[in-house]
Amino acid sequence: MDFGIDEMQKMQIKLQNKYKDKWEPICPETGKNKLLWMIGEIGEVIDIVKKNGGIEAASDTELRKDLFEEMADVLMYYNDVMLCYGITANELKQAYTEKFEKNMNRW
Repeated sequence: MDFGIDEMQKMQIKLQNKYKDKWEPICPETGKNKLLWMIGEIGEVIDIVKKNGGIEAASDTELRKDLFEEMADVLMYYNDVMLCYGITANELKQAYTEKFEKNMNRW
């Protein structure tokens, strides 16, 4: 199954619409808050690896489940940030491709 930014953003929009009366609105003014929440989730990913080591986090069934659940939280906030600032999947793809090409030709 192909799972990309477009699909994640569609799912995130559904979530945002469902909880629009409970959650902060998706707009540039709340983008910084979404970034801060994302950083918090990144910290939880780091904690799993730091406390248990990378090999254990990648191989232990329960730790691995915790790891990818936290990474899913990171991606949810990441998509919120994209929505807050109106960044499309195509814009991200273009920027990512340009960075990729720059890094491929760096040395």
